[in-house]
Amino acid sequence: MTGETGAGELQSQAGVPILDAALVRRLADAQLMVEALRDAFARGCVMPVRHHHRITVPGEPEGTLLLMPAWQEGGHAGVKIATVFPGNATRGEPSVNATYLLFDARSGRPRALIDGDELTAQRTAATSVLAASYLARSDSEQLLIVGSGRIARYTALCYAQMRPQLRGIAVWSRQGDKAARLAKDLSAKTGLSVQSAPELPAAVREADIISCATLARDPLVFGEWLRPGTHLDLIGGFTPDMREADDAAVAGASLFADTREAAIREAGDFVQPLRKGLIAADAIVDLFALCGGSHQGRRDGSEITLFKSVGAALEDLAVAEVLWQRASR
Repeated sequence: MTGETGAGELQSQAGVPILDAALVRRLADAQLMVEALRDAFARGCVMPVRHHHRITVPGEPEGTLLLMPAWQEGGHAGVKIATVFPGNATRGEPSVNATYLLFDARSGRPRALIDGDELTAQRTAATSVLAASYLARSDSEQLLIVGSGRIARYTALCYAQMRPQLRGIAVWSRQGDKAARLAKDLSAKTGLSVQSAPELPAAVREADIISCATLARDPLVFGEWLRPGTHLDLIGGFTPDMREADDAAVAGASLFADTREAAIREAGDFVQPLRKGLIAADAIVDLFALCGGSHQGRRDGSEITLFKSVGAALEDLAVAEVLWQRASR
């Protein structure tokens, strides 16, 4: 379809479909995304180290241009182009913006131009739920969401679709009014009992699965609060000085990440305990091992498992393929 259309409808430019944020939300399907990610991690792909380029901004903090490429030989290739400009915050504008380009890896022809911010949020939620399929107890009934932003919302919705045994969801945020609004929205969307949690320690102690999607720099979840058998999912921290869980939580859990090498370089929840000698890098298992079958994941009902998401170009590519295939129909 070419020409002007309403939000959420397929547009194109020079014959290349454009999947805007509204259309990505319409096309995203938890089951398809999770299974596409499972297959991608099982097969692997070519995933060069992402490129960082600094951009001088007169009178403001410097910006960053990020390039994240990945491809499957004979399949698709893609690159996410993201910019981080901290000075935008002073103008009330987003500091991070992203676009994704999907190509045919046989011919190099462009397949789609996809809203990168929405793609990132959707694949992040689906990756955590994929990890939980190996790491959370099969009888887990209570989910705790720590955070109240877009990724927190998508993660809760993805869990609700993929784990029908869930009976309730609790939402905690430093901004209680946002937690209450998110709880109301999730209740309407999922049909589950969803409550805003007034106290985080009590909510952690009652949860089977805890998913944190915050920008916290100091730990929010403490090891002394975790019951045996809990699965802890850390999404938010993406720099070495950001933490969502304390040392006791990390040291007392079996450790997993989507990509281990990135996690031990970039994720404060692993970087800081590693520096202190509390954990060992080779004890961290990645999604390639889980999805490829070389590691079983959870061993028993009392094990505490911890998954750290750092993001990978493979994840963007896998979900971009799902979105393009659905849009093509």
